[in-house]
Amino acid sequence: MKQRNEAKQFEILLIEDNPSDVRLTTEAIEGSSRNIKLHIVENGLEALHFLRKEKNNRESPTPDLIFLDLNLPKKNGREVLAEIKEDINFKQIPVVVLTISSAEEDIVNAYENHANCH
Repeated sequence: MKQRNEAKQFEILLIEDNPSDVRLTTEAIEGSSRNIKLHIVENGLEALHFLRKEKNNRESPTPDLIFLDLNLPKKNGREVLAEIKEDINFKQIPVVVLTISSAEEDIVNAYENHANCH
């Protein structure tokens, strides 16, 4: 008898410091029928430590998708996006920029730094 294969867990990294936005994203993910694991970090430095498996993140998975807020403490989202897309280990990870900003400069900057969606 064949064993049923479980679908691979889809890993999402949410880089967001606003608790309300974290809650909304968490609720949306929980409502999905897919096997999704949401990892949450609250600032740009934590995000880079998570991705690079530094400090307390030695066992962190490489995410399949990143949701990135632009307005973050410690290191802003623009800087984090640039570092992600410059790193050969992470540049293939799709990044969706989440922000309330509709400033053309923010949109252009996100796409110039290879965001997949703004």
